[in-house]
Amino acid sequence: MANNTDKKEDKIFSISEYIGFLNSELKKCAAKIIGEVGKVDIYPSGHVYFSLRDEKDKSVISCIIWKSQYKLFGIEIKEGVKIIATGRPDIYKQTGRLSFIAETIELAGEGILKKEYEKLKKKLGDEGIFEESKKRSIPAYPQKIGIITSKQGAVLSDFLSNIGNYGFKIKMVDSRVEGQSSITDLLSAIKIIKKKDIEVLIIMRGGGSFESLQPFNNELLVREVANFPVPVIAAIGHDKDVPLVSLAADLEVSTPSIAAITLSKSWKEAIIFLERYERNIIGGYENILQDAVSLINKSIDMVRDSKNLIIDKYKRVENKMRVSLQNFSNILNNISLRIDNLIDRSFFGLKYLILTAQQNLKHAERIISINSPERQLNLGYSIAFSDGKIIRNTEDTEIGKNIDLRVVDGTIISQVKNINKINKK
Repeated sequence: MANNTDKKEDKIFSISEYIGFLNSELKKCAAKIIGEVGKVDIYPSGHVYFSLRDEKDKSVISCIIWKSQYKLFGIEIKEGVKIIATGRPDIYKQTGRLSFIAETIELAGEGILKKEYEKLKKKLGDEGIFEESKKRSIPAYPQKIGIITSKQGAVLSDFLSNIGNYGFKIKMVDSRVEGQSSITDLLSAIKIIKKKDIEVLIIMRGGGSFESLQPFNNELLVREVANFPVPVIAAIGHDKDVPLVSLAADLEVSTPSIAAITLSKSWKEAIIFLERYERNIIGGYENILQDAVSLINKSIDMVRDSKNLIIDKYKRVENKMRVSLQNFSNILNNISLRIDNLIDRSFFGLKYLILTAQQNLKHAERIISINSPERQLNLGYSIAFSDGKIIRNTEDTEIGKNIDLRVVDGTIISQVKNINKINKK
């Protein structure tokens, strides 16, 4: 039975198919290469075509880096510069030419790296990015903390073990922090965490060589840190040359552990202050309570002494009142006797007055009965009224007017026809 190799040997490829097959196989040959830059062509599209040559035997390979990647790493590709490129080989169908497609580039050699570092540091410094006056204060009592670092390694655990239990709300974005390929991760992490609700951002990684810290000297990343909406703490371990990201940050500390201690310091001090304040308050109340107890005890003693004095005074007053009441009782008895005598004498005088009044009343009743209008009516007399008033003389009425005559059993209504006035001599 023929194997897969035999089948491919039997197959006839078109040129396009074969180049496609080769490229699919070449993808497996990704590598990191180092060489000196030869000829450089920057196309209007922004893509950069250049060659890398080996210093030993002058071997050459054509390289391409696309515009987006070239701008990302902030390195100027120029003839004679030694660089390290990470990527994969690829055959261009139209020419059949093999090129190395660079995905990341970095300067090779500490001398060149430091030269570029100083150049970028001066450029950004002249723009004022590192000025102290632009640095913001870290919040006094932060609660919402953002972190950009790698989940791998001890950096994150060191930070968390030193941050303390103060109710922090931590939001972390995982990112590679070493190698040129980490620049893309770091920039992406900045964009992600910028949308989070945080009060302070910490960018962390452990110590490393100058070369390994090159992602933190990337111009785009430095500008993102300088323009970040909340204060930034850079906790990037380094030897001598401070990463430019650390210079642009609002606060630079040497290790993630110190960053954690810095953020928790104010909370720790606040708790110590509250505990001291609590002790002072409790101690003050205990003193007040002790003074109050002493005062109460003194008051009880005073009340006890006063009680005896009051009882003695009460007994003296009681004796005086008993004597006074006895005297008062005697006085009341004398008054009662005098009142009884007065009543007895007054009763007879009052009885005489009542009898006299009864006689006078009967006499008055007789006089009233004799002069009563009803009696006069019974005798045949009548009483004339005009408009509700008694007619006493001829002037109290007039001809044609109705008058009421009151008789013993009712009223007679009559009309005045004539008035005869009697002349009195």
